[in-house]
Amino acid sequence: MVNARLAEIALPDFGMPETRPEIPGHVYAARVAALRERADQGGYDRLVVYSDREHSANLGYLTGFDPRFEEAIFVLGPTGDPAILVGNECQGMAAHAPLKMRTVLFQDLSLPGQPRDRSAPLAAILGDLGVERGSRVGVVGWKTYADRESMDMPSYLVDELRRLTGPTGKVENATGILIDAADGLRVVNEVDQLAAFEYAACQTSDGVRRVIFGIEPGVTESEAVRLLRWNGMPLSCHLMLSAGPRAFLGMLSPGDRQIQRGDPFTVAFGVWGALNCRAGFVVGGADELPPGIAGYVERLVGPYFEAIAEWYGALRVGQTGGVLHEIVQRHIGDPFFGVSLNPGHQIHNDEWVNSPIAPGSPIELRSGMALQVDVIPATGTDFFTTNIEDGVALADGSLREAFAAAYPGAWKRIQARRQFMSDALGIALHPDVLPFSNIPAYLPPFLLRPERAMTVAV
Repeated sequence: MVNARLAEIALPDFGMPETRPEIPGHVYAARVAALRERADQGGYDRLVVYSDREHSANLGYLTGFDPRFEEAIFVLGPTGDPAILVGNECQGMAAHAPLKMRTVLFQDLSLPGQPRDRSAPLAAILGDLGVERGSRVGVVGWKTYADRESMDMPSYLVDELRRLTGPTGKVENATGILIDAADGLRVVNEVDQLAAFEYAACQTSDGVRRVIFGIEPGVTESEAVRLLRWNGMPLSCHLMLSAGPRAFLGMLSPGDRQIQRGDPFTVAFGVWGALNCRAGFVVGGADELPPGIAGYVERLVGPYFEAIAEWYGALRVGQTGGVLHEIVQRHIGDPFFGVSLNPGHQIHNDEWVNSPIAPGSPIELRSGMALQVDVIPATGTDFFTTNIEDGVALADGSLREAFAAAYPGAWKRIQARRQFMSDALGIALHPDVLPFSNIPAYLPPFLLRPERAMTVAV
C-alpha cells in the first residue's frame, strides 16, 4: 500500500437521477412469500411485526407502508392476506399500500386523547387473526437479543400474545429472520431496491458535497445545513452538523453558533437507503490548525485513508467480515485512533441494519448487500476525528447485468465513480463493488481547500 498523501484532485460531476425508482408491487408480494417460508422453517404459526416512526424499516420493506404519527402491527399467517393493525390516522394510507392487506382499526395505536370507541379489544383482534392457545408466535421488533424471550415492543402487545398462547404456546424474538447479518431477508436487495438506494445516495452525497465545498467562516451552523438541500425524503437519522467544541460530540444537530476558522467540523446526512458523512477542520492548511496537531494528516488522516483504501480493495462477493475487520485493525487498531465500532455495516431504510464485520467473522458478503463504509476514529484528543462515510453495494455478474439493463443512467454514474476512484484516488475496486456516492471516498481534511483530498495513487 502506497502511503496516503494530499493532492490536488478534480472531483467530477457524476450527475443526478431525474426520478426516484419505485419498488414494484410484485416485489412486496415476493418478500411476504419469502417471509412465510422463513416462518414455516422456524416453526411459527404467526409472525407479528411491530413498527413505529423511528423503527419502520421492517414494515416498510414488507408492505411499502410506514406509520405516520402512530404505531402499526403487522400479522402474517400461513395463508391469506396479511393484516395491518393501525390507529385512527393511518387507515387510509395503509389501505393504499403496495401490498394487499386486511386493514384493521385498533385505536389504542392512536395518539393520546383521540377516540377509542370503534375498535375491538386487542385480544379479540389477535384471536380473529389466528393467535390462540398453543400457537408459536415470532415477533419482529428492531433488534435481536441473546435471550430469544427478550424483545423490543410494548409490553401490552407481548403480554397479550403470551396470555393468548398460554403455557403450551411460544412467543419469541424472530427479528433475525429479517436482519440477520448473514442471511436476513433485508440484507440482500433486489435490483429495484438497489437503484432506489443509489438515488438516495445521490441526494445525500451531493448535499454533503455542497457543504464541504461551500463552508466558510462566519456562517452559522443552521445556515450551513441549508446547503444540504434536503428534498423531503424520509430521514434515516437526524441531520447532523456542528463545529467548534460541539463537534467533538459528533451527533448533534446544527445550532446558531457561527463557524470559525480553525474549528473542527462534522456533517452527516442520511435518508432512507443512504448516509454520507465527512469531518475535518475549517482551515486552509496544516499551518492554521490548533497548536499541537500540525501533524493531523500524517498522524490521523493518512493512516485512516490507507485503511479505507485497502478495505475498499478487499471488498467483493464472498469476502468475509473478519478479513475486513482485520484490515482496519492493522492500520488503525492503535488505541490512539479510538475505533471501537464495527468498521462497516449493512444499510437499508434504516441507517444501520446489522453488521457482518467483526473480529474473526466468518460471514461471507453476498450479492445484493448494501453496505455503509463507516469507520469512525474517536481519538478523544485535540486531533478530533476524520470520517469518510459512503454507501456501496455488491453485485455479482448477473445482478450487474440486470442493474445496467434496468437503470442505465445509474449504471453510467456507477462506472464513472469506479473510474474516478481508481485513477484519482488509487483505489482499484473488484467488479462486484458498486459505489453509490457522488463523493466516492473523497476526503479533504482541510475544508477551506476542498480541492485537496487524500489519495494513494502513485
